[in-house]
Amino acid sequence: MDRTTIAAYNDAASTFADDWHAQPPPTDLHFLIRHYFRKGPTADIGCGSGREVAWLEANGYPTIGYDPSEGLLFEARSRYPQYRFEAAALPELSPIKDESFDNVLCETVIMHLGRGLVAASIRRMMAILRPGGILYVSWRVGEGYDVRDASGRLYAAPDPGLVTAQLNDAAILFDGEAVSVSSGRRVHRIVAQAVTRAS
Repeated sequence: MDRTTIAAYNDAASTFADDWHAQPPPTDLHFLIRHYFRKGPTADIGCGSGREVAWLEANGYPTIGYDPSEGLLFEARSRYPQYRFEAAALPELSPIKDESFDNVLCETVIMHLGRGLVAASIRRMMAILRPGGILYVSWRVGEGYDVRDASGRLYAAPDPGLVTAQLNDAAILFDGEAVSVSSGRRVHRIVAQAVTRAS
């Protein structure tokens, strides 16, 4: 992950958390999860302050939230002490073993990666899925590469083809763009199902 972005989240974790929790519920995301996810162990990669982990748990998807920001993990653990949150960063996700989860959620996270890390991150998230498991990944569109906001967070716009090129052994179930009900930002979303493992 981009170090400056992680530092920005650490420095103002409570402010970012308050903002996210004040946004409308992401009912469009919830619809896709209900339609595609399996009722099994789930990883929220880039869980932030834990809003989606709480929703997943409440709706029958036992979930572990992972984030590289200790500040955001503190917020998540404070708000939801009953759930599990751990430190992990893309692309390595080093604490996570291969084939650990039925579902992987990665909501508007890969836009914080330098362009050289996107492909490896998609491959790694596919690797932690069990055969037949589901990956949901999304990112903001229209921001351009190497754009930073006032807090220093990196916003990149991965080419959808770069993402789908990493899904050769997967079935792409959904691929589209829409304005997020929660953030009001335009996002690109892909849902893929792991079929086989590359040797």
